[in-house]
Amino acid sequence: MGIIKKFRIKSFKDEQTQIELKDISMSYNKREIFSNLSFKINKGEIMGMLGPNGVGKSTIFYLISGLMKPNYGKVVLNGKDVTNYPIYERATKFKIGYVPQHGGFFHDLTLIENLKSVAEIQIKNKSERILKINNLISKFELDSTLDTKAKFLSGGQKKKLVIAMALINDPNILLLDECFAALDVLTIRMLQQTIVNLQTIDNITICICDHQARDLLSCVDKAIILSNGHIIAHGTPDELVNNAKAKSAYFGEEFKIN
Repeated sequence: MGIIKKFRIKSFKDEQTQIELKDISMSYNKREIFSNLSFKINKGEIMGMLGPNGVGKSTIFYLISGLMKPNYGKVVLNGKDVTNYPIYERATKFKIGYVPQHGGFFHDLTLIENLKSVAEIQIKNKSERILKINNLISKFELDSTLDTKAKFLSGGQKKKLVIAMALINDPNILLLDECFAALDVLTIRMLQQTIVNLQTIDNITICICDHQARDLLSCVDKAIILSNGHIIAHGTPDELVNNAKAKSAYFGEEFKIN
């Protein structure tokens, strides 16, 4: 699969940190997940997270969105310590959209009913609500599946629906958990292009985690690799695939993006 991005943001003229995890430590049942984990994501950047199962990639999303609190350390959004902010306050004040690995929609509602159910909560003005829904239907080419119950949609259609639902509130930050899992090659390529468009057209800061390393590295600006509670490598895709620690702990010697 070829490179999706025509350019990558390696540095920012006016660097502005939008998401920061500072000295995060967490344990589950005495098993250490993170130890003094720290990293930043710049405004308008697409950041990827890679690592083996159980390393804590989804947990990082829970920390950012407010589903979990760290044992130690801080979660900072736009320079504000939000460690003790509840989920709804982070979602509304900092406009976070979250696409979970599984589900994220109402199985027995149709596609259009799913969109309306979220829009009615997020957008009070009826005409604005209708306009937003119609724009998302057009953006994701969902016209032919509006009256199909969500449980009967294909894997790619379900993923497009959940991303559309996350975009109803015009988020500044979008978290995508395992967004390429169990999808065919053409659907993955469509999602990669959608992600890049959300950055370049809508100026959304995006964080993605996935096990599909090539697919992830084809659409991110930078990425981190997690192992044993620590970040062992970070940088652009080209920097990571040539990083000795990354090769040893995750990629292997023969891994290439193309």
